Amino acid sequence: MFKRRRPAIQVKTPEQIERMRAAGLLVGRTLEVLREAVRPGISTQDLDAIAERHIRDHGGVPSFLGYHGFTGTICASINEEIVHGIPRPDKILRDGDVISLDCGAIVDGWHGDAAITVPVGEITDELRRLLEVTETSLWHGLAAGKAGARLTDMSHAIESHIRSQGPYGIVEGYGGHGIGTEMHMDPLIPNHGAPGHGPELEVGMCFAVEPMVNLGTKETAELDDGWTVITTDGRASAHFEHTFAVTPDGPRVLTALDEGREWFARLEVG
Repeated sequence: MFKRRRPAIQVKTPEQIERMRAAGLLVGRTLEVLREAVRPGISTQDLDAIAERHIRDHGGVPSFLGYHGFTGTICASINEEIVHGIPRPDKILRDGDVISLDCGAIVDGWHGDAAITVPVGEITDELRRLLEVTETSLWHGLAAGKAGARLTDMSHAIESHIRSQGPYGIVEGYGGHGIGTEMHMDPLIPNHGAPGHGPELEVGMCFAVEPMVNLGTKETAELDDGWTVITTDGRASAHFEHTFAVTPDGPRVLTALDEGREWFARLEVG
């Protein structure tokens, strides 16, 4: 019998984490620029151009552009599109849509990766609730990312919150990942599962956590473009993501402008 080898997880020094923070801040600020730009009538290609200009003007390089042939600086996924939507001039936002904006940037060889889902104009209460549940589940997952925890403690925290909020579809087969000198590194972080499994989290490890939650089924399909993932029932999906580092003082969210302090305080009070 051969013992299955666990994937090696890159451990960063405090200095390297500071460099990842620079990349993370650039991603976080780019997403805020995009949030302000979202409106009915704008195309996803327009949003992509805004993101690329902001990243390059601030000393970064887009992580996604050219990645395995991807043609955008951001992934822009509308409504039933879950992730990996390709920016296009003919994809025009309409009032009532929701759009996932996923962005990555490289600064001095280190990566940051984050995503938000944004309402376009006025959206239904059902959609607004979907966004709230998904974003809050992300923060439950991040809060579980402490030294000494197991990898699936984050997965379980995400799933537990979503299950407590209603019959949502939790996307399988896509999830979070290690990050550092590459955008996607071991290990994969599912958004569901029992706690207490996987590698033990150590100070200096960095991960991107990203729940994807659907109004209906968890089932997905990939479009013929080879990238865009959609819900099979055509109902809407939401996607939020942050990059964080495991530190002696708890998780430090590198792509959040305040490093997560406001959200962590909110969870403690709740």
